[in-house]
This record gives sequence, C-alpha cells and structure tokens, in this order.
Amino acid sequence: MKVTLLKTLTKEKYSFNCGRWLDINEDDNEIVRELPAEGSLVTEVMPVIKYRVTVCTGTADEFFVEAVTLKQVRRVRIGHDGKGGSSGWYLAKVIVREEGQPESEAVEFPCYRWLDKNEDDGRIVRELVPAGESPMLKNVSYHISVKTGDVPGASSDSKVFIKLYGEKADSSKETLLVSDNDLGNYFERGRVDEFTIDTMDIGKINRILIGHDNVGLRCGWFLASVQITVPVQGRQYMFPCNRWLDKDEADGRVEVEVYPSEILPIEKLINYEVSVVTGDVRAAGTNAKVFMQIYGETGKTELIILENRSNNFERGATDIFKREAADVGKIYKIRIGHDGKGIGDGWFLESVTLKRLAKRTKDSDKKKKKKKKSEDEEEEETKDEEVMDVYTFVAHRWLAKDEGDKELVVELVPDGESALEENTYEVHVLTGSVLGAGTDANVFLSIYGIGRGDTGERQLKRSNNLNKFEKGQVDVFTIKAIDLGELKKLRIRHDNSGTSPSWFLERVEIVDLKDSTTYYFPCQRWLAVEEDDGQIVRELVPVDEAFVKKDSENESQSLATLGLEQKAKSTTYTVKVKTGDKKNAGTDANVFITLYGSKDDTGIVSLKASKTNKNKFERGKVDEFTVESVDIGDLKKIKIGHDNKGNSTGWFLEWVELDAPSLGQCLKFPCGRWLDKSEDDGAVERIIFPAELQTTEYIPFVPYEITVYTSDIFGAGTDADVFIVLYGSDGICTQQKSLCLNKREQRMYFERNSVNQFIVELEDVGDIIEKIRIGHKGGGLNSGWHLDRVAIRRLLPNGKGSETVTFPCERWLAKSEDDGEIVRELVPSEIFTEKLMKDGTLKQIEEEVEDPLEVHTYKISVFTGDIYGAGTDANVFLNIYGDLGDTGERKLSKSETNFNKFERGQEDTFTVQAVDLGILYKIKIRHDNSMFSPDWFLDKVEILDETTEESFIFLCERWLSKKKEDKKIERTLYEQGYDGERNSLDGLSLSLSSQDSSGNLKETKKSSLVKAAEEGSLIPYHITVTTGTVYDSSTDSRVYIIIMGPQKVRTERLWLDLPEGKDEFADGSVEKFSVWGLDVGEIKKVEVGHDGATPESCWLVEELNIVVPTKGIMYNFVCKCWLARDKGDGLTSRILNILDADCINIGVKVLYEVTVVTGDIEGGGTDASIFMTVFGSNGNTEEMPLEKNGDRFERGQEDSFIMEIADIAPLRKMRIRTDGKGTRPHWYLERIILKNLTNQEVATFTYGEWLSKLKNAKGNLVCEMPAVVNDEQMMEDTTYTLQVKTSDIGGAGTDANVSLILFGENGDSGTLPLKESNKSNKFERNQMDEFSFSDMLSLGDLCKVRIWHDNKGIAPGWHLEYVDVMDSATDKTFRFQCDRWLAKGEDDGQLIRELACANNDILELKERTAYEIVTVTSDREDAETKENIWIILEGKLGRSKEFLMENSSKKRRFERGATDTFQFSSKNVGDIAAICVGHCPKDGKKSSAKADVFWHVQEIIITEMELCNKYFFRCNVKIPLCYKRRDYKVFECAKVTESFASKARSLVPVKYETIIVTGFEKGAGTNANVFITIFGLNGDSGKRALKHKFRNLFERGKTNRFYLETLDMGELKKVRIEHDNSGLAPGWLVERVEITNSATGVTTIFPCGKWLDENRGDGLIWRELFPRY
Repeated sequence: MKVTLLKTLTKEKYSFNCGRWLDINEDDNEIVRELPAEGSLVTEVMPVIKYRVTVCTGTADEFFVEAVTLKQVRRVRIGHDGKGGSSGWYLAKVIVREEGQPESEAVEFPCYRWLDKNEDDGRIVRELVPAGESPMLKNVSYHISVKTGDVPGASSDSKVFIKLYGEKADSSKETLLVSDNDLGNYFERGRVDEFTIDTMDIGKINRILIGHDNVGLRCGWFLASVQITVPVQGRQYMFPCNRWLDKDEADGRVEVEVYPSEILPIEKLINYEVSVVTGDVRAAGTNAKVFMQIYGETGKTELIILENRSNNFERGATDIFKREAADVGKIYKIRIGHDGKGIGDGWFLESVTLKRLAKRTKDSDKKKKKKKKSEDEEEEETKDEEVMDVYTFVAHRWLAKDEGDKELVVELVPDGESALEENTYEVHVLTGSVLGAGTDANVFLSIYGIGRGDTGERQLKRSNNLNKFEKGQVDVFTIKAIDLGELKKLRIRHDNSGTSPSWFLERVEIVDLKDSTTYYFPCQRWLAVEEDDGQIVRELVPVDEAFVKKDSENESQSLATLGLEQKAKSTTYTVKVKTGDKKNAGTDANVFITLYGSKDDTGIVSLKASKTNKNKFERGKVDEFTVESVDIGDLKKIKIGHDNKGNSTGWFLEWVELDAPSLGQCLKFPCGRWLDKSEDDGAVERIIFPAELQTTEYIPFVPYEITVYTSDIFGAGTDADVFIVLYGSDGICTQQKSLCLNKREQRMYFERNSVNQFIVELEDVGDIIEKIRIGHKGGGLNSGWHLDRVAIRRLLPNGKGSETVTFPCERWLAKSEDDGEIVRELVPSEIFTEKLMKDGTLKQIEEEVEDPLEVHTYKISVFTGDIYGAGTDANVFLNIYGDLGDTGERKLSKSETNFNKFERGQEDTFTVQAVDLGILYKIKIRHDNSMFSPDWFLDKVEILDETTEESFIFLCERWLSKKKEDKKIERTLYEQGYDGERNSLDGLSLSLSSQDSSGNLKETKKSSLVKAAEEGSLIPYHITVTTGTVYDSSTDSRVYIIIMGPQKVRTERLWLDLPEGKDEFADGSVEKFSVWGLDVGEIKKVEVGHDGATPESCWLVEELNIVVPTKGIMYNFVCKCWLARDKGDGLTSRILNILDADCINIGVKVLYEVTVVTGDIEGGGTDASIFMTVFGSNGNTEEMPLEKNGDRFERGQEDSFIMEIADIAPLRKMRIRTDGKGTRPHWYLERIILKNLTNQEVATFTYGEWLSKLKNAKGNLVCEMPAVVNDEQMMEDTTYTLQVKTSDIGGAGTDANVSLILFGENGDSGTLPLKESNKSNKFERNQMDEFSFSDMLSLGDLCKVRIWHDNKGIAPGWHLEYVDVMDSATDKTFRFQCDRWLAKGEDDGQLIRELACANNDILELKERTAYEIVTVTSDREDAETKENIWIILEGKLGRSKEFLMENSSKKRRFERGATDTFQFSSKNVGDIAAICVGHCPKDGKKSSAKADVFWHVQEIIITEMELCNKYFFRCNVKIPLCYKRRDYKVFECAKVTESFASKARSLVPVKYETIIVTGFEKGAGTNANVFITIFGLNGDSGKRALKHKFRNLFERGKTNRFYLETLDMGELKKVRIEHDNSGLAPGWLVERVEITNSATGVTTIFPCGKWLDENRGDGLIWRELFPRY
C-alpha cells in the first residue's frame, strides 16, 4: 500500500511507499510508521533507520524505534501519562544509537530526575539533551496561565492541551496535566491554572493552539484567556479567547488557534541551576525553609526559595533546582540560610554549585580584511558561543541554633576567588530613654555597602544583655558578612510581636572591625504601629560624627535632631491600598508589601498602621500607609500579599497607589484580582506593575523640620488640630498641612511649655520663607493655645548644613482670649545657619531678618443686598488674595456694627490681621449653608487696608444659595479694576499651582490658548461618546483620544474627563467633550482608549463622533466594540481608520475671541440665558447661546472666550436676545467685541443700554448692533415704511396678528410685528395699511419677505395682494407681490408665505461674460517663475477655452509673494467646479522646458464679472514647467461667495415635499408637536410646525408626508427637527427625513436614527441632521 499527496493548486505529487503491516501481531508489532517522500520532485529519498533506545531506570530496557533519519539526534522527549497506582518514575538516562553503528557512536541523554507528580518539580514529561549539556539551562520555561471564564457551566473535566508556535520552532502538543498552583480540580469556573512547559527556545511566540479532548461528563469549557510569561525572553504574551470550546455551544469547536493581542516587555531573567550538597554527618538534614540570594557585579537577585515537591536537604544528598533570576554579571558572593522552623532544623551544608549559560564572543583570528566579506562569513565571525559558567561555593559548616557560631545564615564566596574576605561588624543598638521606649519584639537588621551588596536581613538575637532593647540601653551584636566596603545605609525593623512591641530607637552605631571605622546612624524615632507615622521599619543613613557629638554635648537645651537629614536622604512613599467593592472583598490577614526599584528593594514591609481606617482592608475602602526607603531607584514593580491568617482571609485588591512627594511622582498599580486560596489562581501574593497612563508627575516636595514652642503660662496647651501654611515670595505657598496625624498625637503634643518637632514634606516655596500662617481648628474642651514661637529648619542645597528660621508669636490663639482669633500670621525674626566646614567642624551663624513684611490690619465691610430674603444666618468665610499671598480662609464671626450679622440691606464690618498682601485682586467668599435661612444676596465687599489707606471694592450682586440662580454658595470676586485673566478659557483648565495664588500666573494662561488659536496650532475638537447598553458596558476609567494626521503628526493624548458629579461613562449614556488639540491637517486615524488596567475595567463603545469645526467636518464611527482586558480581544485601546467613519460636511467655522462687556451699573449683571446671532455679507449664523460658565456677564466685567462662528465675514451686525428669565433677568450690555483669530480683524458692537422688560423704556429683550470695523460703521441707520395691501376679494381681510421678516444683502430684520398701523382697523378688504419702523439698520437691497399670521380671531384667513417696503436711507422702494391666501381652508392651507422682490427680475443672463483671475504666488524661496501659466475653467454649463497668463520682461508676474490680476472675456460656463492649471515656457519651444523649474502657487481666485460671484481655489502646490499641455494640476473649488444679485435671481417659489420616517423600536412614536427648519445655501425656511388636521402623526414605524412652500433655498445643507416635549410619552425616535424639491426633483436624505427624548442618551429633544449623499 502507499499514500499519495497531491497539492491541488500546483499539481505537485508526492508518494509514500509502505508495503508493511501496521498490526500488533504482525511484522515488528508496530502500529505507527514513518514514511519518506518519493517521486519525481524528491531528489534524495531519506533512509528509514532503526534506532536502538536504551532506557535506564535501575535496570536497562531496550526498545527499537523506526523512523526516517534524524541525522544527528539532539533531543529526546520522554514521559508517561501519570496513570496507574504508583506512576512515579526515577529516570537515570536514555541512550540512543543507530542500529549497526558502533557502541561509541551512541548518544547518552542523562536525566537523573523524577518523572512524578509528587516529586521534584512535578513534571511527568521531560526533554533531555546530550551529556555535557544542561537541560535545565538549555530549556526555556514557558509559564502558562489559563483563565476559565466566569460564566455558568464554564468549567471542564476534559484534558486540556496546548501547542506553541514560535518564530524558530513549534513546541509539541503538550497535555496540561500537572499545574504549578495545584488547585486540586483544574479548569474550574472563574479560576486561573498555572502550568510550566520546559522546552527548547522556540523564539517569539506567534500563536497558540489550545483545546481539549472532549472526554468526561462535563467536557465543554469556556476559555477566557491564556497568558504566557517567558522570563528568559523578557516577554509576556496575552491571548484573549472569551469563547466556548464545546461541541454543543457556538460553532462546536473544541480547539482554537489564538493570536496574541499584546506582547509586553517584562524583566529579563536567566536560568540558574543550583546544586546543594548536604553534609554526610549525623542529623545533617533539615526540614526548614531554605533560601538563597546571589550577588554579582551588576546587582543582586531577589530572594530565591529552594523548595519543590520532594523532601530535600537530607543527609548526604545532592538537590538540584532550576531557578529563573536576574542576570547579575560576574558572581562574587551568595548568601544561603534557613528560617529555623520545623523539627530538627539544624543543617550541615557542604557546598553549593551554581551553573548558568553565558554568551562569550569569539573573535576570529584573522585580522579584518579591508574587503567586504560575504554576509555569512561576517555572521560567523561574531558568533556568540554559549559557555557554561560554573561557580562552586564550599561551606562545610553548620547552620544551626545550637552548633558552631549558632548562625542560620552564611555568606560564601566562589572557590578560588580570594579578593573578598569575610568581615565582622559590631552593631551597637541604642534604645531611647523615652517612656515605653523598649521592645520585646524580634528585631532584624540589614546593612548595605556602596557597590558591594548587603548583608541581607539578619535577626539580632545574641546581645551582651540578657533582656534586649530596654529603655536607655545599648545592645551589642556581631554580624559576619563578606566585606561590604563603605557603608551607605541600613534597614532595621521589628515584627511587632510580644506584649509591648513599640520601640523608640535612638541610633545605631556600626563598627567595621577590619578597618575599625565607626558609622553613626541616628534614628530618634519610634518603630511602632501606634506612634509617629506607624512604621515598624526604618531605613537609616550615616551622618558625620560632628553632628552626633553636637547632640550629646548640649542635650539640655534643645531638641536638635537629625531627622531632617534622614528625611532628605530617604524617599517617603504614601501607599494607598484600595480594597475592591465586592462581596467578601475585605481581609483580616496581615498584609505586607515590597517595593522594587531599579537599584534595590525595600524588603518586606508590614502594612499595619492605616491612617484612614481603624479596621484595615475592608470592602470598598482605601487605606493609607507610610513607607520610607533610601534610594531604591525608579519604582519598577511591587509585590503585595498577605499571610492568610485570621478568619476571613481572602482579599480582593483593586489597586495600590504610591505617591512619593520628594520625587514628585504618583504611580498607580492596578490589580483587580483576588488574593485568596479559593479564588482565581489561589495566590495570596502578587507582583503588580505600574499603569503608564495612570502615572502623574508634579513638582517635587522638600522636607521641612517644624519645631513648635508652646508658652509656659497657665492654660497654654491645646488638644486642637494645629495646621500650618508656609509662604515664599510672590505669593507662592504650600498646601495647608495638619501637624498631627491623629487625635492621639493631638493630645500628646502642644502641652504647656513643651517643644514639639515635626518633619513634613511640602511644596518648595523658594529661598526665603516670607511668612507662615499657623492656626487650629478649635473644638473640644480648652482648645485655646498660647504659642510662643515656631522654628523652621531646612537643609542647605548641597546638604552641608541647614538653616533655621524663627517666627515669634507670643500670643493667644483662642476664641476667649486676646482678639478671639485662632489663626495667626507670623513673620520671621532671625535666621540661624549651620555649615559643615572642610575640617569637619560646624560653623554657626546667626542673623536678623532684613525688613520682614509688616502685619497689616484690614477693615472688611460686607454689604447685604436690599431685596426680599437677602439676609443669611449661615457662617460666612472669606479669603483675600493679593499679589504677595493670601490670608487663608477666615470666618467672619464678630461684626463690629451689628449684633445680628448679614441682614437685609445692612453693612457689617470685620477686622482681619494679616501679613501685608500687597495689592488685592480677588476674594473668595462662601457660607456653609447652615441654620434656618442660609440663602444670601451679597451686594459687595469693600476692604480697606488701614496701614496704606488703600481701598478695594469687590462687586457681587448675586445670590449665594443652594436654591437660587446657579445654586452655588461660594463665589470668587475680582477687584473692580482688575484686568487680568479671570477664569479658564472654555473650561480648558490648566492647574498652575497648588493654590491659584498669584494673578500674574493667570494672565499668561489666558493668552496661551488664544495665542495657540491665533497661530492655528491648536484647534477645538468636539467629541461625543456613546456607551453601549449591554451588561457591564460602563467604565469609570479615564478615557482618552488621540487624533492622527498624515505621517506621524498627532495630537497629544486628549483626556476626556467627565464633568463634576459624573463618575463614569454609564450604560447607554452620551457624553460630550470639547478639547483643544494640535491641528493635524487631514485626519487619518483616531485612537480611542482608557487607562483601566484591571481585568474588571470593561467599556463598550457604541459610537464615537468627532466634529472639527475649523475644517467643517463631522466624523461618525459606529464602533460597537469592547475596550476591555477580559472581553473581546483584550485591548483597552483601538485605532479607528477614518475610512470607516461617515464623513459629513457641516460647514467651516472660524474661531473668534468674543469679549462681552457688562456695564458698571448697579444690578447690571444677569443670569438670564443670552443668545447671539451674527450677520455678515456672506450669510448669518444661527442663534448661538453665550454660556454663563459660572461668573460671566457680571457688573463691570469683561468676559473673553473663544467661539466658533460660521465663515460669513465681513461682519455687518449682531443681534443679542435674552430670555428675560432667571433670578436676575435684567442685563446692562455695554458692548461686544469679536476678534477673528485667523486674520486678527476686530469688529465692535456697542449697545450701552438695558435688555429688560422693566428697565428698558420699550421693554426690549432683543437688540441689534451694527459692526464697527476700523471706526467705520458697516450699516446705515434707516426707517422702514411698510405698505401692506389686502386684496379686493370676498373675506380677504383678517383680524389675526401679522408679523414679517425682511431679508436683504445685510441679513434679516428680525421679526417685525405689524401692530401700529395708520388705520384703526388693520388688514380690511382692499385696504392699504402703513407701518413705520424707525431706528432700524438698513439691510441694503432687499430680496425677500417672510410674512405670516397666528390664525387668531374670527375668520382669520387673509388674502394678501402685495407688500411695499421703503428704505429711507437709500430712498428705494421694494415691491413684494403675493396675490395668495394665508388661510387654513384656502389654497394649500399655509399661514406663512415667502415673497420674492419684484425689482430683481431685470438681470437677464447674457451668453458672454468676463472673468477676473487673481493668482497668489507663495511667499517662499523658489516659488516664482519667469514662464507663462495657462488655465481652463470647468463649469456647470461647460468648459472655457484656455486662458494664457503671460509673463513679460517689462511686466514681471508670478514673483515671490505677489498677487497678479488678469481679465479674460469668455462664454459663461456657469458655476465653476474646478480649474486646470499648467506651466509652459514663454517661447513655446521644447528645448527651454527646463527640468526643475516650478511655480509654487498659493491660491487662485476667480470672479465672474456679471453677477460678481467669487470662486476660491486653495492650491498650495508646485506646478512643474512642461512643454506639453497634458501635464497640469486640477483644483476643486474650495469656497464660493455668491453675490447678492446672484442669490436674489434664484429666489423663486418652490414646494418642498418633506417625509418624516419614525423608528420601529418600542415607544418610538410621539404625540408632541413637531417642528422643522430646513437650511440651504440661500437661506432657511424658518421654523415650521408639521401638522395635519385630525391625523395621528409620527406613530411607530410610520411615514408622514408634508408640503412646505418657500423660496428656493438652493442646495440643502441641514435640517433641524425638534418637538416641544408635550403630551404623554413625548420621546420620539426619528429614523430619517427626506426632502424633495418638487421643481428639480432632487431628493436629499437626512439620516437620524436617534431618540429625541429627555430620558435617553444625551437627553436632547432636537437634532441637527446633515445630508447623506
């Protein structure tokens, strides 16, 4: 028999001949055969070879394996299936040789290990390499974590297998039989099983195959994900799967190929083979836990635990371990020891051998030749040779409590290395003489040398005193270690055991006995959970002897300590630990943490003293701890775990945050996993890494030592919470910091005549401390405090000494003493400096402070408004800011004028003492909303600086109330004349300093955004994000977006931060953001993602919408994709291609800086809604709201902000409307200034009058202002006289109210109600009514009138003949003919008509016309040309001939930066859509067409001279010189400005058929009243109601049709559809709107597909729809 293989594509054919039995009873009894390929394509048929395999256990068994030749046998994989009673097997070796070869050719594969689930590493399959090579070192360990999904029925009882496909090779299919974390039952729901596969290096993993054998009762399996960690490669692979592998689910597959979603770099480790020989003496073995640590020239490994499933370290045995650890370079020592636990823990260690592979580069002997060699030769030369490094460490000693030197730890140097010797260190531990200073706990010490490693942690057991660490006692210990060189730090800790573990450590002295030097390590702090910062571990650095001696000499007078020096050298980490908000998430076990830096780690730190919660690690809580360490480098990772002791030990850890103020860095370590024996992978400690996106950086803090002296008078002490703020020059200040950490410290400190010292890290306030503010919060019994003075010590920059500044006070801080103040501001009196000189002595200098700031008295007058309910009984607080600082928040308690403060219409005066603030510019005032009627109307605050007699006025005229106006009870008020920047622009807040202390900082802020906008580098992006509605769609992570242009241009990461009060992107929510980012040009891609790094942080993005106003484009991405660690493909960010988005043109907007000036008149400010419409000669904007944004539009203010306004310049006029609502509806508008940020043009609109129903003579809420540009008013004032003629038809007259709007070349008139006629009864049959409107702005030539009535009264139908409009400024009359009904029951039933101007028909289009062509040559080098340019116009009516624009030597054209004008007559080509532009030689000869002559053209503008329509072509390209006419560039029209005459010509009445399609979802229909506005190039339709008599409209799934008649609007640009939210269930789902122009038959479709519903999505009941072509 044979097998034939045919490759169907190429018809290649291979045959495999067999002709033998596959039968256990025939031939050689085999049922597997390997066949070599034969056939015409095979050059050489491979021989089949018999291999003789000898397996040596105790005996040798021989087998024959027949296979196609393997050439050289390099590896043997051997294993068993683990079935049967005693399946464990100890394999000595395997010998392989080809049959018929001599014995000497046999290859030996040693093993000498167990293949047993319960011995060694538990493997039952091993890969062996030939003798002389180490399989442990050669094989790579692949650590595989398999996560089973948390869905019902996810677990499986089948056997799971995995196969890895790598770049170099593939692994075999391995069944996952023995897990490392032994969960008992594998692949259970929601659990993680960990396996290790040891195999050859297969390179980078490209994909995996994972599946199961589908055997067993519950064989279906839901696989969530696979994570493969390969430390030897330094990579971690994530393979998300999230699918069933089940015959009965989904696609029925039970195996699947998965590709990695991300490959993360991790710390690279190497393999070490560790052989430990236990001595052959009586009781030599141990059952204790053995550990070791390896030190090399480039660092040290982490602690390595030597244990596995076997019983190790028995007498005379050799135990071999494979461990992955850091590559430490050349090894100079190891430390090995045990923990002394268990029975018979004494251990006689003979020796330790370490092996590892090292790469050595062989240089070839030949000198490099100058000749370039072939590639392979080159490669061969620098081939790395792998050499095995072997280090032997001979110990031959006891590690036992009762043998030898009684040590359990020993340090060993490699055999044959004599450079390093063992040294003995004598350690003197001085316990303080404070009450309760001694401890009974076990104390541990590690000593660190400079560049020579450390001693590791040693327990201090055998002292010269029987009872160790008692109050005031010195204990001496000896520690043996390999010489550390110069010492740099030590770590000392205790384990908090025993009855009174708290310990006050004075200092540690270490004598190096080899070179007899003494190191002093001062501590002078508690190591206690209840004292100080709660740490029971301290890292200490040595200080100079001079400082220590100074201390002992003058112990009597002061508390001089070196805590500050210690703090400056160490890093204090505030560790915040968040326990998840899940059932049973909290733990009672003891939690510990280790911080790993690039240089070192902190060792194990117990988290005992939480600053925030008495009961630590409870569900949903954040606990805060302090960890100090000295110089561990940049944080790389942390290890956090617990000891699993206590009742409920399982713990769900959400995240850990490490804040290091002295480094100015805050890192977040997300975890989001259980540390629980019965959850997840059963681990109770985890290593977690920082999330890059959640890292925040700020300006580093510096340490201050603050000493507080309480006076020696009766009742001077206090138990209140004392706080302090430090001020530098220019008002830079620190945050307010409480000196005591808890109530217990408050009771201990600040007693009469006491001196208390605090070391705090605060912002750096610069070289000079100008003032401090110190106070207390009051409360409790006898909180009054008499403060004598405060001293603040800081280190000098070079660390060679310090300076102390003294701030005298000598006053009460008490409500019942002195002036009743409990906050004082102090200025410095003297500075005391200590410098360490070169000779080791201390030099001390004292000096007075030169002219310190004076304390000023400020008289504060608070005026309450004189309106109903203005007074308040709440507590009022005030903070005053000047350019030198602020007063801090002070309570206004004692009014000097009234017993009952803050009543209606009264003035209350207060006195505040503060250090000179300089010029005051703002105040913050608030109340606490307490008592019965807290609402307060504050008129103004006046502050008089009594020292300089300057007075400052702060206007408010607003409510501070939770019920009224904007419901705020805090206001920031600026001084009346202040002209700096007030608040952040457009909500783009940049936090500039910890407190917004200085005015000058703020001014720069304003201009930065405006500057960026002016340069055009930053542009606004409006982003709308819709979250999905599936379970778990929401996220509380921070979301970001990055917008990418061509090449590598991209914005920075733009964070979409939710507004206050929202903490998540909720299911089904629509969130809108406006961000400023780089202008990237044409957008190519968009990245969207979030910073969630835990498995929990899932987010389903439904759709993403990006509007780029300055480009006039809206992009809409329908994403419907998960951004989640454990959903979909496991990614938390995606790149969306712009080609997948819907691109919609929404019209270009221009950025304007809008400045609104409110009059300085009493009550001038408003909180009404304000709307602005701007008119230009190229159209007008819609009505735009001016956002109040908290405190704009207040009396006497100028508010500047950036707005996007349609491109309609030159500007003509502005209309402002207020809605007259709100608590303060009246507004005095002075003027509004618009500055175009692209071309800096400024237009001013002045009003200077009230907008108010009461305060304005006419009761106007609307005003129109002409634009003034360069002192020229852009519109004339006029009076319009209207004559309205009602027809001579039966029933033509009406009693309804008629209104109309005039449209002209300068915009529209706004609604003009026709009320005051010259006739008493208006609009009677055949009657002419005249109306006059004075004080109007002339609209220039009129083109249309929109006229309508409200259908009120008896017989409201009206037949209108015509309207005449006279403009007194231009002395022109415009006739608008109507001759139609405006009546429900007549004609087409419309009550609204648009009438075209009858004067405009004169313009007959001629066949011929003239074109003016203007070219703008770029302003850059080599832009100009001396040759000719030709151009062809492509129009809607045809194509023009070629126009040649000639260049002559007399009249040079196309020079750099020049603008040239040409005129040509031609046939009229209609609207110009595109132009072709070419560049040809002057003389027309081929020869002169030089290769590299270009013309760089910026822009071409073409004007059609008959109607004066302008067409703009933005070119900005090089056009090469070319003789042939075939080579030219085509430009499409970028912008058209249509002249008024042209627009007016096209105004003819048109019927628009409007179709509205309602969606098909449940509840899609509405009973509300629906309105539509249609916008076209030539204007809009006005807001029209969509009604039909007696018809139920807009029902679910239905289509409704309406007819609207207006004047032709040209190309339709958008539709606004809205409803008034009336009736039951007004929510409405609009599918789409279709509008057909019945004159042209063109249909425009406006898709919507969104709800207009206050309770869904973004809650809007209107939508703007754009056409889809």
